Amino acid sequence: MSNHGAALLALLALGALCTSAASARDEPHRGGSVFAAIAYHAESGSVGWATDRKTSREAKVEALRQCGHEKCEVIAAVSRGCTALARSAKKHSVEKGVTRQEAEAKALRRCGECQIAAWACTR
Repeated sequence: MSNHGAALLALLALGALCTSAASARDEPHRGGSVFAAIAYHAESGSVGWATDRKTSREAKVEALRQCGHEKCEVIAAVSRGCTALARSAKKHSVEKGVTRQEAEAKALRRCGECQIAAWACTR
């Protein structure tokens, strides 16, 4: 095989490898559960979230890290589906749902005059 033929073969193999890696990243997680979480500190308004983590602990730790306030607390965690946080200046509500829209609608309905501050879903 010529040098050009070997180079072309190597490029084709590399392209196939990159394509399969990108496709795997875009596909839903098939092995076991994935987890999501929301952390919140009401007084400061700090919010953090994490999605598609391998363990519940990973999701909670990442949500707390993103929240950024030393007194943030995990207020929601899900292994399948979604969770949403609605808040106003005086209150907040967090609810779960099968979809983002369902979780947000439940949180808004329960909270009243609030806005969605965060949501997190698993694939």
